[in-house]
Amino acid sequence: MSFGTIFFIIVAAIVLFQLRSVLGKRTGNERPPFDPYSRRDNPRDDAARNDNVVTLPNRRGTEIEGEAAVATPYETIDKVAKPGTPVNAELRRIRDADPSFDPKEFLDGAKIAYEMIVTGFADGDRKLLKNLLSPDVYQGFEQAISEREQRDERMQFSFVGIEDATIVSAEQKDREAMVTLRIVAQIISAVVKPDDTVVDGDPETVVEVKDVWTFARDTRSRDPNWKLAGTESEDA
Repeated sequence: MSFGTIFFIIVAAIVLFQLRSVLGKRTGNERPPFDPYSRRDNPRDDAARNDNVVTLPNRRGTEIEGEAAVATPYETIDKVAKPGTPVNAELRRIRDADPSFDPKEFLDGAKIAYEMIVTGFADGDRKLLKNLLSPDVYQGFEQAISEREQRDERMQFSFVGIEDATIVSAEQKDREAMVTLRIVAQIISAVVKPDDTVVDGDPETVVEVKDVWTFARDTRSRDPNWKLAGTESEDA
């Protein structure tokens, strides 16, 4: 064997040793490579990839080994509705039909949905509204937007914030769960002509609005999202 051959064997051995030290060796316990296209077990991951979708209820965490993450299945319900009241009883029925239902997380999601919906209505964003409203409610919103456009009017709108959001009633009827909220919010709103003439409202004044909104969901559906199914003004 020539000196040149021995030299190249030594170089190859050194290179293999360095690659082994950098890449390591397989032991059979490695985690599989990440597949960005694989299906997730949590439906929230799929919903989060959809535009203009708000998942109102949220799933609780998994159980800690040998210890439940929640002391009782109704603990979170008792924190938002007094035990023994009709509201509490119906929320418990919803929880029985859908173990993922958490009223506190529902309220958090409803607040986000409220802001998106009132802002979407002001902007005339039909695509957003269609994803967040039931067909009947969407029809009413879309008609109001169309009439505003026909009058060549637009809304100047600013959402200031929500002062309070409270569950006032709930109902589990067959497959459908319905939760009604009383929402107190502050907004700045005015309807104006193309020349900025104010037709209604005040573009510089913060006003308080009180709405009663009902969200609904099919508890047997794999879709975790709730949609606005009814609206009314408390002052009406």
